[in-house]
Amino acid sequence: MDDWGNMIATSRVRSAVRGASTPAGALSLFALLTFGVLLPLQARPQQAPDWFRTGTGIGVAKARVAIADFVSGNPGSQPLSQLFTDTVRADLEYSGILELVSRSFQPADAPGAPAALNPGHWTAVPANAQFVGYGTLAASGDALGVDGWLSDVQNPATPPAIGKRYHGSVTNQDVRRLAHMYADDIVTRLSGGIAGIAQTRIAFVSTRTGNKEIWMMDYDGESQQQLTHQAGIAVTPRWSPDASRIAYTCLGGAKGPPTFQICMYSVELGRSVAFQHFLGTNASPSWSPDGTKLMFMSSAAGPPNIYTADVTGGGLKRITTSGGPDAQPVWNPKTGQSVAFVSGRGGLPQIYLMNADGTNTEKLDLPDMGYVVDPDWSPNGQLLAFSWRRPDGNFDIYVTDVATRKLVQLTRDAGRNEKPAWAPDGRHLAFESTRTGTRQIWSMLADGSMVRQLTHEGQNVSPNWSPR
Repeated sequence: MDDWGNMIATSRVRSAVRGASTPAGALSLFALLTFGVLLPLQARPQQAPDWFRTGTGIGVAKARVAIADFVSGNPGSQPLSQLFTDTVRADLEYSGILELVSRSFQPADAPGAPAALNPGHWTAVPANAQFVGYGTLAASGDALGVDGWLSDVQNPATPPAIGKRYHGSVTNQDVRRLAHMYADDIVTRLSGGIAGIAQTRIAFVSTRTGNKEIWMMDYDGESQQQLTHQAGIAVTPRWSPDASRIAYTCLGGAKGPPTFQICMYSVELGRSVAFQHFLGTNASPSWSPDGTKLMFMSSAAGPPNIYTADVTGGGLKRITTSGGPDAQPVWNPKTGQSVAFVSGRGGLPQIYLMNADGTNTEKLDLPDMGYVVDPDWSPNGQLLAFSWRRPDGNFDIYVTDVATRKLVQLTRDAGRNEKPAWAPDGRHLAFESTRTGTRQIWSMLADGSMVRQLTHEGQNVSPNWSPR
């Protein structure tokens, strides 16, 4: 149990524990509140099953894309051009839908505009490209302009698939921002309209300042910044559907609540905003797909059950009425009609499914026993990622097709792996892992491949991917 769990165990949440009918129920409550369930990470399957390829878009034929070095439009801008090129290549390499041509395979001539593009140089072996991204970057004073193009070199008579100017300022941060925009435009164009994730962000919890606070970073781990300053405990961040707010669980600090409560941070305003507090312990918020409601665990009426409220905390309504404990609700982002949550009603914590009004509850049957927690729906509402500690193993990440109950294990033999969080493209997952000795945030393609460490300083947990 982590120090948050220890704190809960000695705080007013004891009253909620007394509501558990058995010692197993109390243990489950602690496990649910600490969100501690783990299993290992495995290498990418040799051949992803058809249902998994359909659900994630990974494993299908990939377009072969080359990114030429962007041409410097004026003296002194070459370092910025190189940063732009390197960022775009990294974004596309991690997209999961493209085959990126190695820089060593590319011809020496780097076109800055369509008139300078020689398609034959790029379709020839060893480049053998289908599409080429290229362009020019120029700086004028503090202003930065990038002309980005994407051409189908195997069909050179067709107009460029992308021809766009990107504007920013002469800073490395803005160069990266424009590169992410251009990369996302390429991915959107070549993926059938599913937007890329290079401009998305990940909220997470970090202890690097001495307290558990909510932080935010770019999808690739860059630009990490602290958001909350509770000077107490801030955990379980969850982005609103429009990415303007983050709901989280808070406790203590100079002006913080004396029990765990739902708190709200406005990304647009850069500060916390009001959310009503309730009796007992309140934790693990989840947004409705339309952004009008929150669902969360509350012990306001005794045993920890699932409740809903509006975005200010008004209209509190109890959804589950079991002996509990019920926690970690997640709304299906596609339908808004179904919810997955974790309950200890049967002893060990397991995942259950129900309608959003609490009816038609059913347990997610799995082929083995153990702790099953941390559910998170894929953006298309078909797949459910979760953490599962089987009787003979550690906590690992799994994905199931909710309709068919088909199952894939993504991690194995690499420490504790928990808290999976889907990216909005449905092709990537963030998660926390102890594989390097400390708890850190990692990301991977949804088939378990291309695992990348995103955080390094302090302990970092509970990632949540922004919807855009």
